[in-house]
Amino acid sequence: MRAATSLSRRVLVRHAASFSTAKSSSSGLHTAAYVAVGGAAAAVMAAYNGVVPHEWVIRQLTEPLMPVLRLFDPETSHQIAVQCARFGLTPKDPEEDPELLHVKALGLQFTNPLGMAAGFDKDGEAMEGMLDMGFGCVEIGSVTPNPQPGNPKPRVFRLHEDMGVINRYGFNSKGLDYVAARLKRYVGSRAKRQAPGNGHRSGVLGVNLGKNKLTEDAAADYVKGVHTLGKYADYLVVNVSSPNTPGLRTLQGRNQLKNLLVRVIDARDEVATTEKRNIPLLLKIAPDLTEDDKQDIADVALELNLDGLVVSNTTLSRPDFLKDAAKAETGGLSGLPVRDLSTKVLSDMYRLTKGRIPLVGVGGVSTGQDAYDKIRAGASLVQMYSCLIYESPLAVPRAKKELAMLLRRDGYESVLDAIGASHK
Repeated sequence: MRAATSLSRRVLVRHAASFSTAKSSSSGLHTAAYVAVGGAAAAVMAAYNGVVPHEWVIRQLTEPLMPVLRLFDPETSHQIAVQCARFGLTPKDPEEDPELLHVKALGLQFTNPLGMAAGFDKDGEAMEGMLDMGFGCVEIGSVTPNPQPGNPKPRVFRLHEDMGVINRYGFNSKGLDYVAARLKRYVGSRAKRQAPGNGHRSGVLGVNLGKNKLTEDAAADYVKGVHTLGKYADYLVVNVSSPNTPGLRTLQGRNQLKNLLVRVIDARDEVATTEKRNIPLLLKIAPDLTEDDKQDIADVALELNLDGLVVSNTTLSRPDFLKDAAKAETGGLSGLPVRDLSTKVLSDMYRLTKGRIPLVGVGGVSTGQDAYDKIRAGASLVQMYSCLIYESPLAVPRAKKELAMLLRRDGYESVLDAIGASHK
């Protein structure tokens, strides 16, 4: 217990140091934040000392503390959230997922179709905490071969009035070696940690791969990623759709995409042979595609027997209905404003691939209804992220319950039965 208390104290001190660098509009906001964080620290310390149950404290503090996090700039809030998940200071979903939500996709078994999208845990530091929140899958990254700082700060902006986010991170990454060491430890302890009765949830691990900004041979960077991290991943994602790396989206063109994927698939096959297991390879695409672009991607995916598509990344477009002044910032837009666009592209890709390639729906998902709409549009799996900037982690179990209710309401016995229902 003393060790746990010491760990808690170190974590909280580290967070306090982060808080001290944050800027707010007034000293009153700072004071409110410090009082709230101090109260939370005292409560967590009490939990670790056995005065009150740890999980009860975490769940009670989660929603009240979300507005406090939003007093700080978005990137600081993001870093705090990652560290909270890393050290078990996020709420755990104590309920087992009903059979109705179990889904087999990509040759893998998921306890539920909701996953944490890439971008939250860029460096593989918080997988356990995110799975315990109730996700059936966690996708880390994007990871670049060499460490790189990304674009200058500030580089992420909340659109409060629109429930959206604009980011221009630019693939900030600690690099393959750092992430490989993290994943090696995670995989080594995974079976024991996720064994029945240990109080932790099991789940699927995806690894999203990017390229370094100055690399001319993009395929070589993705191949390095596959060779280094493929052994630890349940599935891999090739990200050619971030709008914040110059020239990256041009890799979605038919010829460039095919040439790149042939090399990456060969690398994946080498690792899969060594590991003696299948390692699904997916491609993450942009929502800002012409009809010809979508057709080209579908044709290449079918020709190369790609294992799946992640649809979609952030958008460079700015819908007319945006109200927040931050809409003028450059970067990729995510969250609620991109929901309908991403679902439309998802539906198009399901149609163009004839339902033969599993799709992962991403973009604007915050409720069970949002997830259900993407599943009906063709998604086998659905990912969340931006909504957690505005809602607490308790949104995850809520969304699962809503999704299960909707499936039952419409007479479906499983997620599988509802996939692509809007096309039938």
